[in-house]
Amino acid sequence: MSEGRPNQRRRTRKDLLQAAARLLKQGKAPTLEDVAAEAMVSRATAYRYFPNIEALLIEAPLDTAVPEPDEVFRDAPKDDPIARMDRVDAAFESMMSANEPGLRMMLSNTVLRPLRESEDGELPKRQNRRSPLIEAALEPARKELKPADAKLLAKALALVIGTEAMIVFKDVLQTDESEARKVRRWMIRALVNAARK
Repeated sequence: MSEGRPNQRRRTRKDLLQAAARLLKQGKAPTLEDVAAEAMVSRATAYRYFPNIEALLIEAPLDTAVPEPDEVFRDAPKDDPIARMDRVDAAFESMMSANEPGLRMMLSNTVLRPLRESEDGELPKRQNRRSPLIEAALEPARKELKPADAKLLAKALALVIGTEAMIVFKDVLQTDESEARKVRRWMIRALVNAARK
């Protein structure tokens, strides 16, 4: 399988989410067919990526809720990956607080999808919204790290930040947001410092 195919699948999925978000902003209650037309893909393609309109409409507003790197790193230290990762953590914490019900529903759809799926298992199950911000946060440390260590660090940090971590802190550990934030920040420092050694 060529590298272009996974990238194209991610772009198609993103196009569908952005098309749905545009239609929702216009005050419409779109069907999956409406979203497919707006994204300029076939109805069959839309159904391959989203089993129904509900799954798409749950995720579409979340896609636009994650801030862009320029917004997160405005006035951030350019040479401190830990301070920059703290900014990413704060941005995700704010976004998750404002969108928790939708995030839980999206996660539920993601977890259950393999049980319902019999077709193309190569389709992306959801967007990866955290990695671009993590990569931008770690940019100052790139010179200090071996490429393999930088990749490993980015993946480890993806486990610390996001919906799954929120569920662990709230539901499993039953910690409040202040304690969860303290633990996440400790993990960020520990992981970045370990990768630097």
